Amino acid sequence: MKRKLAAWFWAVRPFTLPASVVPVLVGTALAARDGVFDTARFVLTLLGSVLVQVGTNLVDEYSDHVTGGSEGKLLAPYKVIALGQLSSQAVRGGAVLSFGVATVIGLYLVASTGWPLLLACAASLVVAYGYSGGPFPLGNMGLGEPLVFVFMGLLMVMATYYVQTIALTPEALVASLPVACLVTAILVANDLRDLEEDRLAGKTTPVTRFGRGFGVVLFLLLVAAAYLCVFVWVSVQPSLLPLLLVVLTLPKVRSTARLLTTRSDRTALNAGLRGSAQLHLQFGILLAVGLLLSRFV
Repeated sequence: MKRKLAAWFWAVRPFTLPASVVPVLVGTALAARDGVFDTARFVLTLLGSVLVQVGTNLVDEYSDHVTGGSEGKLLAPYKVIALGQLSSQAVRGGAVLSFGVATVIGLYLVASTGWPLLLACAASLVVAYGYSGGPFPLGNMGLGEPLVFVFMGLLMVMATYYVQTIALTPEALVASLPVACLVTAILVANDLRDLEEDRLAGKTTPVTRFGRGFGVVLFLLLVAAAYLCVFVWVSVQPSLLPLLLVVLTLPKVRSTARLLTTRSDRTALNAGLRGSAQLHLQFGILLAVGLLLSRFV
């Protein structure tokens, strides 16, 4: 029993889940700053977002196994099918269950808010499955970065804000931009780590297409853009001064960037990938806290 639970723990890839939590925190914090907060909707939105991420991870594991994507690779702990810890049918069933529960949650939120949310939920589920599943995985066609930017950044923050307020504002879009930049930077760091494997597998990413140097520059530009968005927002709206709490994450930027720009061994790139995920989480939490504090400025 313990082994099965451990296998499922790795299968859902818990280290990726903050990417689905941060947009919900930021969107909810912005709504709370505007005087609206519904606890039940927050919990359901958070649960639905995490379940979609879990389903995406399980589809990726299943698809990787079916297409032979694990062949010749150093198997990570989350490669539970290749390691013989879970059957492919079990992983596929877990993906169906995750997407199914997320759909039920989404339909409830649509019923309690409005039809625009239905469009966002439907598009998110289609992209979540199609990213690594189906005959033409979108993530293998060089579309990973723009899809992540839009769906795990812009759309998730704005949809969360809409669930709370049943409205959209320009500020919801602005708040989503730094989140979108940093979650996309995680994918770029992942592509830098997997450059050689992706080339051998014929997977198209910006890094395989344009090279390691391009990937490093893209990572740095995305990170810089996240901070620039906050600085510009605060300069235009001084009451948002608490948002500058995000500068506390600059040491993490420095250590992560050093790993990705000066070293190319897998150990360093793994650490760089973890650092980019930690940066996204830390930045997102501080951005959300800053939004809440700005209500009292």
